[in-house]
Amino acid sequence: MSPLLQLSEVVSGYGRSQVLYGMQLSIQAGQCVTLLGRNGMGKTTTVKNIMGMHPVWQGQIRFAGAPIHNLPSYRIAQRGIGLVPEGRQIFPNLSVEENLVATAANRKRAAAPWDLARVYALFPQLHERSGNFGNQLSGGEQQMLAISRALMTNPELLILDEATEGLSPLVRQEIWAALAMLRREGMAILLIDKNLAPLLQLADHHYIIEKGRVVWEGSSGALRAVPQVQQAYLGA
Repeated sequence: MSPLLQLSEVVSGYGRSQVLYGMQLSIQAGQCVTLLGRNGMGKTTTVKNIMGMHPVWQGQIRFAGAPIHNLPSYRIAQRGIGLVPEGRQIFPNLSVEENLVATAANRKRAAAPWDLARVYALFPQLHERSGNFGNQLSGGEQQMLAISRALMTNPELLILDEATEGLSPLVRQEIWAALAMLRREGMAILLIDKNLAPLLQLADHHYIIEKGRVVWEGSSGALRAVPQVQQAYLGA
């Protein structure tokens, strides 16, 4: 079976500074995969390349069998990739409900699409705050809104860049529970986060990158078995 998402020998950077050196990554339909590494190693650049937010210098990115690395961001989103960006980037002057419906779509004609009722069931706090503006929400509520906004596009692949950064332990627990539910429902997920323990519980496969290259990949069981790799590349 061909991967849902595949990065092949992706090279990218900024100006004269190269960041990615032949980046390789693949995700099967329904699989949860992590992209791990210290700050500045190329994780967010990889996400920007996938989403068409930054150009690929060399290599190829394919989604559902078709190349997407030369497409604009909105076309990539329309193909079925939902992004929860680092920093959330919700609309501060729109209400929770307006944020949710602004980009909502069901292009694949899903029989049970993500709509307001489903996201409010996933995160009841958002229902309670549906009339509040984005800038009136706590950081945790903003992250719930960012995830829900991505789900409202009914993606085949959900990407989360720093899924729980800066959140309280209680909110983190809610986010991990929501992601576990999405995984059980068969959604493909690409996760970036620094909290290794829940990632090892949740994900099928892990990629560790160092200076724009994959230096280790494997299952959760394999990663648990190599604490020296965790220490060397994650500071765990």
